[in-house]
Amino acid sequence: MLNRLLPIAALLALAVFSWSGSDYYTGLAIKIMIYGIFALSLQLLVGGAGLVSLGHAAFFGIGAYVAALLSPESEAAGLWWLLPAALLAAAAYALATGALALRTRGVYFIMVTLAFSQMAYYVFHDTKIGGGSDGIYLYFRPELSLGGWLPFDLGDARTFYFFVLACLALTWGFLALLRRSPFGAALAGIRINEQRMRAAGYSTYPYKLAAYVIGATLASLAGFLFALKDGFVTPELLAWEQSGLVLLMVILGGMGSLGGAVLGTVALVLMQELFQSQEIFGEYARHWHLPLGVAIIALVALLPNGLAGLPAQLRQRRAAHVAAPSLDADTARAAPKPDAAHSSRQQAPARLPIQGEPHV
Repeated sequence: MLNRLLPIAALLALAVFSWSGSDYYTGLAIKIMIYGIFALSLQLLVGGAGLVSLGHAAFFGIGAYVAALLSPESEAAGLWWLLPAALLAAAAYALATGALALRTRGVYFIMVTLAFSQMAYYVFHDTKIGGGSDGIYLYFRPELSLGGWLPFDLGDARTFYFFVLACLALTWGFLALLRRSPFGAALAGIRINEQRMRAAGYSTYPYKLAAYVIGATLASLAGFLFALKDGFVTPELLAWEQSGLVLLMVILGGMGSLGGAVLGTVALVLMQELFQSQEIFGEYARHWHLPLGVAIIALVALLPNGLAGLPAQLRQRRAAHVAAPSLDADTARAAPKPDAAHSSRQQAPARLPIQGEPHV
């Protein structure tokens, strides 16, 4: 019951936070929510199907570039067609690359996904499709116009905040339902023992490909929102560093739960902001990668199950601490008591024989 209430409480807290009045903290919350969607999309692969990908940033960047490239410079595009276009473009690329990458396993799958991601990166970096290495601007956020009527205006900062929050809630709800479905159960079986699933009659390849495409589509949603947030898209969104960053979020939070992906996102983004703060670290803030790396290593070493597994880890330690004294007492009570005569013989002090007594 508590696991169901915590996500609802977190969403309500984020909704209230929009009235904080600070543009900086509101923008930071939007960034965390967008990366939370990105981390949830990868959690489906890593925690759901056991597929560790280092090319997930390609779909994030494709969603962002489609939003920027298809938006006119003079007016706002229609949200009703721009968002599906971004999702379909990433899904198509995932279907084409996943059909080949999923023929491999283990480290080979990691390297193939990285190669496909770098291919997409250099397409935008070395050509004029998206402005080359300089990137491209998005001048107007899209509008949802229904016969001239606008239900909401994404140009308004608070409206955009709630739009991103709604996307995060829908992504969470969709993945939660997916985990409880027969499809999610099949993915869990594939993660635990793919050979046994095949022996049981399951064709694992279509399940993994479907999960790969779904994860890519959700990642493109995060990229689409990121483009709308900043109004600027660069090829660095497709770089392997972005893939490594989102993978760190999933590992840091815990790969076994949806909440872990979001917790890892919150922790990593806040640590980045902390170590980059010149008000706290002064000139040393230029070297923020060093303390960030040390903090990540410490957290991963101390929390092998991630931040989401911290309560269970504390309960196990407390239970072990309570059980240790009782176990010692039970062992002492169960020990056999020595015989009285034997004990007296053992406790009798040794003496030298008197003259005339035989030596024993």
